[in-house]
Amino acid sequence: MLDPSSSEEESEELVEEESGKEPLAPATARLSPSRPGEGPGGGGGAGGGGGGGLQPGGRGGGAARPASPSPSVASEKEKDELERLQREEEERKRKLQLYVFVMRCIAYPFNAKQPTDMARRQQKISKQQLQTIKDRFQAFLNGETQIVADEAFINAVQSYYEVFLKSDRVARMVQSGGCSANDSREVFKKHIEKRVRSLPEIDGLSKETVLSSWMAKFDAIYRGEEDPRKQQARMTASAASELILSKEQLYEMFQNILGIKKFEHQLLYNACQLDNPDEQAAQIRRELDGRLQMAEQIAKERKFPKFVSKEMENMYIEELKSSVNLLMANLESMPVSKGGSEFKLQKLKRSHNTSIIDMGEENENQLSKSDVVLSFSLEVVIMEVQGLKSLAPNRIVYCTMEVEGGEKLQTDQAEASKPTWGTQGDFTTTHALPAVKVKLFTESTGVLALEDKELGRVVLHPTPNSPKQSEWHKMTVSKNCPDQDLKIKLAVRMDKPQNMKHSGYLWAIGKNVWKRWKKRFFVLVQVSQYTFAMCSYREKKAEPQELLQLDGYTVDYTDPQPGLEGGRAFFNAVKEGDTVIFASDDEQDRILWVQAMYRATGQSHKPVPPTQVQKLNAKGGNVPQLDAPISQFYADRAQKHGMDEFISSNPCNFDHASLFEMVQRLTLDHRLNDSYSCLGWFSPGQVFVLDEYCARNGVRGCHRHLCYLRDLLERAENGAMIDPTLLHYSFAFCASHVHGNRPDGIGTVTVDEKERFEEIKERLRLLLENQITHFRYCFPFGRPEGALKATLSLLERVLMKDIVTPVPQEEVKTVIRKCLEQAALVNYTRLSEYAKIEENVGRLVTPAKKLEDTIRLAELVIEVLQQNEEHHAEAFAWWSDLMVEHAETFLSLFAVDMDAALEVQPPDTWDSFPLFQLLNDSLRSDYNLCNGKFHKHLQDLFAPLVVRYVDLMESSIAQSIHRGFERESWEPVKSLTSNLPNVNLPNVNLPKVPNLPVNIPLGIPQMPSFSAPSWMAAIYDSDNGSGTSEDLFWKLDALQTFIRDLHWPEEEFGKHLEQRLKLMASDMIESCVKRTRIAFEVKLQKTSRSTDFRVPQSICTMFNVMVDAKAQSTKLCSMEMGQEHQYHSKIDELIEETVKEMITLLVAKFVTILEGVLAKLSRYDEGTLFSSFLSFTVKAASKYVDVPKPGMDVADAYVTFVRHSQDVLRDKVNEEMYIERLFDQWYTSSMNVVCTWLTDRMDLQLHIYQLKTLIRIVKKTYRDFRLQGVLDSTLNSKTYETIRNRLTVEEATASVSEGGGLQGITMKDSDEEDEEDD
Repeated sequence: MLDPSSSEEESEELVEEESGKEPLAPATARLSPSRPGEGPGGGGGAGGGGGGGLQPGGRGGGAARPASPSPSVASEKEKDELERLQREEEERKRKLQLYVFVMRCIAYPFNAKQPTDMARRQQKISKQQLQTIKDRFQAFLNGETQIVADEAFINAVQSYYEVFLKSDRVARMVQSGGCSANDSREVFKKHIEKRVRSLPEIDGLSKETVLSSWMAKFDAIYRGEEDPRKQQARMTASAASELILSKEQLYEMFQNILGIKKFEHQLLYNACQLDNPDEQAAQIRRELDGRLQMAEQIAKERKFPKFVSKEMENMYIEELKSSVNLLMANLESMPVSKGGSEFKLQKLKRSHNTSIIDMGEENENQLSKSDVVLSFSLEVVIMEVQGLKSLAPNRIVYCTMEVEGGEKLQTDQAEASKPTWGTQGDFTTTHALPAVKVKLFTESTGVLALEDKELGRVVLHPTPNSPKQSEWHKMTVSKNCPDQDLKIKLAVRMDKPQNMKHSGYLWAIGKNVWKRWKKRFFVLVQVSQYTFAMCSYREKKAEPQELLQLDGYTVDYTDPQPGLEGGRAFFNAVKEGDTVIFASDDEQDRILWVQAMYRATGQSHKPVPPTQVQKLNAKGGNVPQLDAPISQFYADRAQKHGMDEFISSNPCNFDHASLFEMVQRLTLDHRLNDSYSCLGWFSPGQVFVLDEYCARNGVRGCHRHLCYLRDLLERAENGAMIDPTLLHYSFAFCASHVHGNRPDGIGTVTVDEKERFEEIKERLRLLLENQITHFRYCFPFGRPEGALKATLSLLERVLMKDIVTPVPQEEVKTVIRKCLEQAALVNYTRLSEYAKIEENVGRLVTPAKKLEDTIRLAELVIEVLQQNEEHHAEAFAWWSDLMVEHAETFLSLFAVDMDAALEVQPPDTWDSFPLFQLLNDSLRSDYNLCNGKFHKHLQDLFAPLVVRYVDLMESSIAQSIHRGFERESWEPVKSLTSNLPNVNLPNVNLPKVPNLPVNIPLGIPQMPSFSAPSWMAAIYDSDNGSGTSEDLFWKLDALQTFIRDLHWPEEEFGKHLEQRLKLMASDMIESCVKRTRIAFEVKLQKTSRSTDFRVPQSICTMFNVMVDAKAQSTKLCSMEMGQEHQYHSKIDELIEETVKEMITLLVAKFVTILEGVLAKLSRYDEGTLFSSFLSFTVKAASKYVDVPKPGMDVADAYVTFVRHSQDVLRDKVNEEMYIERLFDQWYTSSMNVVCTWLTDRMDLQLHIYQLKTLIRIVKKTYRDFRLQGVLDSTLNSKTYETIRNRLTVEEATASVSEGGGLQGITMKDSDEEDEEDD
């Protein structure tokens, strides 16, 4: 046969030629149909192969001899080609035969329905679609779309793109056919839920709103520029086809599955009369009868399959019979027609099945005439009347119509000039030959007339075979009617009831019924699916006159019978002891009657029309084509194309187990290649056809599921994604069957089934163990949802010895443990290969590069562990301890590479600390892995490194303190913080590791140029301590921050590190404080003792060092535990003591200056030579010139000194409390010195200049210290009161004796003096 694209006529001619010739290789190759899935190239390849088979004869003279193959080689090629073509032809025939059986299942299903409760399958993502999706997301990330999004959403999409879409595991899942659009959406949804939950709360915006908004944007990116309405329409259509398929769609699907061409389907469809439900029901009855006979034959010949137990042989026969009985019951329960039965079935169902099994009991269930009930619908349409000439044009006429025994109907009235109606009357009757009466009336004009006048009538006897169109009928009129030529146009349509299979007039004669050769009206009636009767009827009778129940009869064509006059075409119905001969008036009617009775009898022999009729119809002779029915034409056409053998073959003679195995395998291939992510599940339409095939042809359920399991395992082993739940269903069915624990009772089990089950069980176990071993790659990102959990459940089921005894948990645990141990090796091997993709092979890898690769690998290891926890932990919930072991094994493999990388690192380098922190931060947050085997190994590896680092840092800081204070300038370090660059760290998870110089183990470690510690920010704009102290505090803070950020997991060692660092800080700060104290004293000693003294910046800086030391000691030296608080308290006490000493020293310095001033005033003491001389000189000079007031410059100089010192200290020292204490002590000491000086001169009167100077000094000092916040209780001390009283008395005395010599200077408070001061 040619391709379907060839014309039908050409293909028919070629088939005729092919059937008459011996098949040669080239011709066969050219004429054989292409296999499913092959294109034109396949046929060309076959033809080329055939031509190659003939090459030796054609190339003998033309080609060079060495290039010519030997005849034996050529013949071998030709032979192989012939064998291949023969195999293909056999395969084609087998598929055609299989398609015939499948077509019949689709055409008249009576066991299965298309399931509507199956899970809806999602659209599959192909490789091209995956690439398109990647491009769309990349375009979004590049800003090439119009979708507006915030930074958080863009980051989420970026992460999804990198982690999911670009993953090789997703590409593998797409290749396996298990990735759907829904999978990618669900992964993104799960991916963003954690992100959204961690976002801060926003008033008026719920996180559910954010989630839905993000998902809408995701859908927009995923969809791209497609119109969502079109996509929705496409989705709806595809979803509908996924649920319910029409018969035409099912035919088309299995044409594709079996590689059947369209014209072949049309030939088979018409020849099998698939549109005729009666023919299909009859075919089923014949098949079931054949299966019963086959069961009897098996029981008789004892040709049983090999069972696991001898007792199962009798049970097998019972199974066969009960399955057929069940099918018969299903068939009986079907209505006689799809429209529903209009009659009651006569309670013959199961009892009649028994009579079919045991043919000797047929007389027990004979039909009676009352069992046959027919109901006909008639439509009578009266169109018009002709021939009304005697009536006046305006006379009223009308018609009546009735069916014998029924009601009478009347048309509308019409004028005699135009007697047309078009009125339809509907009737129902039980008469097979009803009498329809139509009468024409005119209204009587006579006054005394009681009824209208009848003009004419017509009586018709319609049958279902009568013409349906309107016809003219001559009316019977009375003799005295002037219009003798009345005609009426009407149509009578008699519908055929569903249970009437054929009707018409036949001649008949029989032994028990119809004993006279006579023409009668016959109706073939179906009483139930298994009961048919040939009934003869008389006119106007509801019950048949006689009937013949067709059970057990065989109908066939026969030659004309001598001695029987009447009838042209003969056929008979034969039964043991009875023969009924029928004859019809034409050949077509005979064929239709034989076909109808053939369907009714259920006989296995198919009647064949006489040869001359076939030839006549086939050759298109002089006899009109209408002599044979169209079904015979299709049968002849199918025979011409070689299809007859497939149509007429007896299904009982085929091995339906192997045929079903083939159709199920091909259906699975078709299903896995369609547009749905089916995971091995058939579509509802496919399930329906396969169910119907199994039930109708007796395919054993265990065989069906064993084949299904084998096919699924083959696909799964080759990388296809198969749903473990589906495997579980089929495996559970087979296991319950083999172990005799089926829900419907114990069934027969063949040895072959048991052996195949054990083989499949072992294959399934290996597959499941392999999938669990490769769980990250078989179920990437936990997809398909629930598949891994179902795989574990199925493994537990497979490990069971039988169906009821549960497998010990330890055994299951051992298997899963072994799988997860291998999984750790597989996962790490693939991960390390992935991490080294960009490694430069052949180049020398430096230790730094090796460490960098290890850190990158560690990040990937952590990511794998997180993905396992996120996507797979739920499936392993029952085996969580095994997942912990798997993680530890996985980490132990990484530990080998990590140890190797760390071993090659140079000594005293700290670049590996980020690796520790990365791993430790991940492990310590995992409850199961924290302080586990790898975690402890990590601690053991890095503990010496941490200790060594702390040792070197301690030495480095100690040296820096020593050298720093030797060179210290005591300038404030405002510039220090501004010179510290703000460096963006490469990763927030990486610690700030202070780097030590490698080549100078005892040198000063170089601190990193990180951003300044947080405590510096608060005092950024003020003067701070010295450079050495700030550097010290910074180093201590950086060191403690670094160690703290390590989050050492072992509590004891962590406390040891903390204790050591706090103690170190305490010692370092103590050293700093003592060195500052010494420098303070030295600095004071070098300064001036006169009123010219100004407080230097360095003094303030030293105070600030103490301030900082106190502030830092709170953070750097305090421990949380009770007894360790002594570190902090000890250093606090030292700082307090040192500050006290520094204040004392500074106050002593101020007192010394005051004492110098008082020493100058002592020269004016009464009774001294210098005092007398000064007094005389001033008095003499004051008569002639304006002499300056002696002593005011001294007072002013001292007041200026005090005020300046106060301002400097207030401005430069950062601790208010220290300033207050200093000012209190300074004021008190100053007053004490003045008081002591005055006390020493208790008996002497103060010189006027002494008095004026002291008054100014005391008053200004009092006021200045009061302005500085010294408390009144301190200001108004007894010492001050004593001084005030003495100076007041001296002032009064001087004012009397000197007569105004004080020149306005007084101890009394006055506004003028305040203004003068200002």
